[in-house]
Amino acid sequence: MQNKPENEEHASSHAPKSDEVVIAELAVLSAIEYDRVRISKAAEMGVQVRTLDDAVKSKRKMLAEQDTQRVGTQLPYAGEINPGDLLSEVASMIRRFIVMDAVQADALALWVAHTYFLDVFDITPIAAINAPERACAKTLCQEVLSKISCNPMLAANISTSAMFRVIELKRPTLFIDEADSFIKSNPDLANMINAGYRRNGYVMRSEVVNDSYEPRQYSVYCAKSIAGISLDRHLPDATLSRAIMITLRRKLPTEKVERMRDAEKGLFDIISSKFVRFACDYAESLRNARPVMPEILNDREQDNWEPLFAIAECAGHAWTQRALAAALTISKSGERPTSKGNELLADIRDVFEAENIEKISSSDLLQKLCALEECPWNTYNHGKPISPRQLAKLLGAYGIHTKTIRIGHSTPKGFEKSQFQEAFSRYLEEPTQSRSDEPGPVCQDEHAEEKGNGNEGGSRIARLWDEVKNVHESNATRQGAGAKDRPD
Repeated sequence: MQNKPENEEHASSHAPKSDEVVIAELAVLSAIEYDRVRISKAAEMGVQVRTLDDAVKSKRKMLAEQDTQRVGTQLPYAGEINPGDLLSEVASMIRRFIVMDAVQADALALWVAHTYFLDVFDITPIAAINAPERACAKTLCQEVLSKISCNPMLAANISTSAMFRVIELKRPTLFIDEADSFIKSNPDLANMINAGYRRNGYVMRSEVVNDSYEPRQYSVYCAKSIAGISLDRHLPDATLSRAIMITLRRKLPTEKVERMRDAEKGLFDIISSKFVRFACDYAESLRNARPVMPEILNDREQDNWEPLFAIAECAGHAWTQRALAAALTISKSGERPTSKGNELLADIRDVFEAENIEKISSSDLLQKLCALEECPWNTYNHGKPISPRQLAKLLGAYGIHTKTIRIGHSTPKGFEKSQFQEAFSRYLEEPTQSRSDEPGPVCQDEHAEEKGNGNEGGSRIARLWDEVKNVHESNATRQGAGAKDRPD
């Protein structure tokens, strides 16, 4: 027997649908659209129109309840909860089972909390669980997070047709593992993941209606965690920019964690019920939250972290500080993933500054790019140096093209530095240090007393923690007396 084709639009489109599927499709129609087809649909199903009306009405009521309170099947915790204590409990619990830094656990605790508030926020950042090698517990990390997230659904692989249908039907928190093996080779799936980053993310598909095809819009907005090895190489740049990257490491023999199967009975259910209570009690206050974001983060990073900052504010000053530490450390530690075009602009800027020149021929520019250490240009062309055609294509995206320039007595094709100035300003951060004097990772010490410890990254760390102080002061001024009512 042949397998049914992956793309459901082209597979057995005239196969009869179950009554449940037909009713679900009718329930999402507008009142006018439903009135036009109710009689013919009732006849097709062999039922009275009134029976169909009752079934559709019941289905619409169920969908409305799901929209107003998408917190899974877990009942709310019976007592009151302190958001700060809950987040601290979750961060500590994650580190009981997974080897990771404190700031990473804090970020994941906030991310889990945000899965219960999707109807409040317009953006849902992707939790990217990355690892350089196998046996770094990325799958275990997703399993732990899934135990306490809202309406979790685990998938080691998923098709495009399955994804938009399950999101439309259940609005799950999707945990996609082994992403390094299939997402980049499936652009439709990657585009769907990217579209689901915002509340207004939809895909259009053709559906069979009365022996003809009609377009239908599906929502793809839901919380997602993606796990894989070397995700910075296997996920598209657009997906990486929407993610909060948590890079795990293999456990040392001296590092001890507990096995998840040894967790006390009911641990995850109790935490989930507390999150449900959190969602019930604080949804309205979070709906109006406008946290002050650190300017050192770029626009997309601020979008990613804003829902988590809003939750942290709700949990009190201590968690505002922990959220800031997590954002600054995770976003600024190591090089942020960039497009090839962005990387090329940065390297060309370095060439102009190192040579202290205002113009350069294309051949000389190619030669100097290929001479840069730890840059991809010497092997960019399938193991060979980048070609003039490839250089022109990458720069053409920024409106930069070769022209005839005069260097001494020769007039080769090349570039003037002025051609790049606008692109440098728009797409690159201001250089703070030379390539040979880059600082190490941002200090991950929770108290940051060592920011003036004299190491080569000290000035950058001091600048980041000055940003923390500035945001704290802005929050305190804006919140005023209302901040006193929030738990510390």
